[in-house]
Amino acid sequence: MFISKLSLPRRTFLRGMGVALGLPLLESMVPALTAMSKTAANVKPRLGFVYVPHGVIMDEWTPKTAGADFELTPILKPLEPFRSSLTVVSNLSAPLQNTGSHAAAAGSWLTGVAPKRTDGPDFQAGTTVDQLVAQHLGQDTTFPSLEVATEDFTGLVGACDPGYSCNYMNTLVWQTPTTPLPMEINPRVVFDRMFGGGATREERIARIHADESVLDLVKSDLADLEGGLGAADRTRLDEYLSHVREVERRIQLTEKQADSQLAIPTAPIGVPESFEAHVSVLYDLLALAYEADLTRVFTFMTAREVSQRTYPQIGITEPHHSISHHGNKPEKIAGHAKINNYHMQLFAKFIERLHATPDGDGSLLDHSLIVYGSGMSNGNVHSPNPLPLALLGGLNGSVKGNRHVVLREQPSANAMLAIAHLFGVPVDAFGVSTAPADI
Repeated sequence: MFISKLSLPRRTFLRGMGVALGLPLLESMVPALTAMSKTAANVKPRLGFVYVPHGVIMDEWTPKTAGADFELTPILKPLEPFRSSLTVVSNLSAPLQNTGSHAAAAGSWLTGVAPKRTDGPDFQAGTTVDQLVAQHLGQDTTFPSLEVATEDFTGLVGACDPGYSCNYMNTLVWQTPTTPLPMEINPRVVFDRMFGGGATREERIARIHADESVLDLVKSDLADLEGGLGAADRTRLDEYLSHVREVERRIQLTEKQADSQLAIPTAPIGVPESFEAHVSVLYDLLALAYEADLTRVFTFMTAREVSQRTYPQIGITEPHHSISHHGNKPEKIAGHAKINNYHMQLFAKFIERLHATPDGDGSLLDHSLIVYGSGMSNGNVHSPNPLPLALLGGLNGSVKGNRHVVLREQPSANAMLAIAHLFGVPVDAFGVSTAPADI
């Protein structure tokens, strides 16, 4: 019997002109005559966190019934196609007393603790759950974790919320209790980190003008690889490369449109003017990072607490922060709910991308857990409970969907502890947790 099947290393890269292009999981990466589920190429679990500021309109978020086959509420409705992968978790509370604050909402969401009240350099929170998971399973990837956002206020110092350091609002991610990690807003920077690019700003601009593509730079290596692949792998690779080229095309288009403003520091190249385009390209980059196994952990702050962004594209011209303080006025409540639904629509497109992308014996969504929520409940009064939280994905069969889990009231840290356990992190406690939540 002759066995001709290739066995490519899972961490195979295509290289050319300083670019390294990761590859998706191909059949050729599985040793011949070996079942996918029993090989080192077996799919790895992935974790993602998506944050929305200012809470949500809870009446438009929380399902009316517990258990399976619940009716999706207006804000959650865009997730209907993925009901089988959706778990909504209710009755979680932020680790804050009485009313919260915007800084504490962001600073506590993934840390499980109330951040230290200070506007000086002695800020302190806690190591975030994403970093615990990244330490556990991210060491085999190019990036243990990726952190992205759409708004950058890191130039602000002092207090950004009464009594709270700006550091608590500028990021969601803390490597240690005193080490906040920056969040990148520029898609070009993220793309170049993933696939390579110019070492300096001038080199990157020159590359834009030359219209060079990552795929063009690895053309020779790519041709050699394709010659040894089977039909299924060539199809899979073509789909992945199409994703790479499309994301690069959109970034290059944005940069060319902004070419006349390249000298303006506040308008960095690669950042679309359109919020929807900005969010969408960041979601696509995160999906690519999953697909090529460049990272298995990400955190995405879709907007910053106290964001003054408006959404005229959906008819909302009042700033997000302002409209979240609705004063119980029906028209403002409706406006805030509309923003919540809009954010969910963009998120649902990301989930569709994961659902449609093959990964081993399933899809990226099958092998991931994506956590969507906010560190605040009712933005009108900065309420720290009950927090909105939704889980998407099957995590290799570890999480069952089509459920509304109504817990007894407990700290949100309990849910984060449970998530850490799902990823095999050997910790007995997290933040102010009392026990792992039954999710």
